[in-house]
Amino acid sequence: MATIRALVVMTIMVSFTCVASALSVDYYEHTCPQVESIVSGAVYKAVMNDITVPAALLRMHFHDCFIRGCDGSVLLESKGNNKAEKDGPPNISLHAFYVIDNAKKAIEAVCPGVVSCADILALAARDAVHLSGGPYWEVPKGRKDGRISKAIETRQLPAPTFNISQLQQSFSQRGLSLEDLVALSGGHTLGFAHCSSFQNRIHNFSPNKDIDPSLNPSFATNLRTICPFHNKANNAGSPLDSTNTVFDNAYYKLILQGKTVFSSDQALLTHPKTKSLVSKFANAKNDFEHAFVKSMIKMSSITGAGQEIRLHCKHVR
Repeated sequence: MATIRALVVMTIMVSFTCVASALSVDYYEHTCPQVESIVSGAVYKAVMNDITVPAALLRMHFHDCFIRGCDGSVLLESKGNNKAEKDGPPNISLHAFYVIDNAKKAIEAVCPGVVSCADILALAARDAVHLSGGPYWEVPKGRKDGRISKAIETRQLPAPTFNISQLQQSFSQRGLSLEDLVALSGGHTLGFAHCSSFQNRIHNFSPNKDIDPSLNPSFATNLRTICPFHNKANNAGSPLDSTNTVFDNAYYKLILQGKTVFSSDQALLTHPKTKSLVSKFANAKNDFEHAFVKSMIKMSSITGAGQEIRLHCKHVR
């Protein structure tokens, strides 16, 4: 088992390469100049109908890039005996795939066979952040779509229970630094967490403590009310921060107060460098936004073995 796991990790690490130089912000300038406006229109329409869409698209892009690079493999559907990434345990709660499908359909109508699904997802994640009050940035484009998507590989995604060493290892394997880790964790300013992702902190935390002592006591009590020990409500959970539909720096302020839901959030205070960055971003929204943009471009430039331009994002050609 250990050998198999090592081979999986090695395969994924080999396929990850940060090649920003292969991408270009004006990649579609002549072949599909309408691409950005079409994607932003699709995202805007979806957000107007569902305020959870921005968090969903940002998370989807992150989960795509951390498995085989940013190749749109998270968009593929399971087929036959192959269980795809979107059906892996960490991705079951992903949603809003229809936004990417709608954008792709509109793009194919004017620029057939030109724009990759991976690029559409990268653009949609940027637009999701911007429409939530966050920064806007030029997205390098030119990704190709991958043909491989395996649910088993989603075990490589950083878990909400990770400690700082596990987080650092996960990010460094993908060429991302501790600053990238803290900046990208700021994406937790958007979204919602189900009870299962943080129950380790509020029930049977350790043999001697029922509740994680790093949690603010009143916040922990509230979480235990929402998520009782034998919780049976499928949709029960907590917002990731106090303004979970607005892209701001409240997430970092809440970390310092012990009011974030994931162990991986609180873990950012257990290393001198990451703790310093949390404090910096909590006190200066502009510094956070600048770092977030830099790290998003870096992460979204991780390309794997993409080979094609899909005609439909759910299926290989």
